[in-house]
Amino acid sequence: MSAPPPDPTDAELAVLRQLWEHGPRTRRQLTDALYPDGGPAHYTTVQKLLERLEAKRCVTSALAGGVRVFTAAVGRDDLLRRRLGDVADKLCGGAVAPLVMTLVGSGQLTPGEVAQLRSLVRK
Repeated sequence: MSAPPPDPTDAELAVLRQLWEHGPRTRRQLTDALYPDGGPAHYTTVQKLLERLEAKRCVTSALAGGVRVFTAAVGRDDLLRRRLGDVADKLCGGAVAPLVMTLVGSGQLTPGEVAQLRSLVRK
């Protein structure tokens, strides 16, 4: 089994969020979304972020109508699961309960999220 790809940086996560929320996008669409008033330097920045994400196997690309289109190759839930697992390993000796209890106890859950959590616990 191959090792998981390195975690995306915060800037790379911004690109992934766009792909998760809106589906496949061109470099231009991503640049316009991330830097609405940006210029050529921002276009180059997004290109570099996409190259890094492809190297990390987080994004794939293909030509469509002569334009390169980028797609997330890692799901939000998969990345979240892996990163939270790493946190649980480092801070809680692998135990998930303290992590969940801390998140729930933070008081930042909406009533809908609490209902979802109760449903998951029942299962």
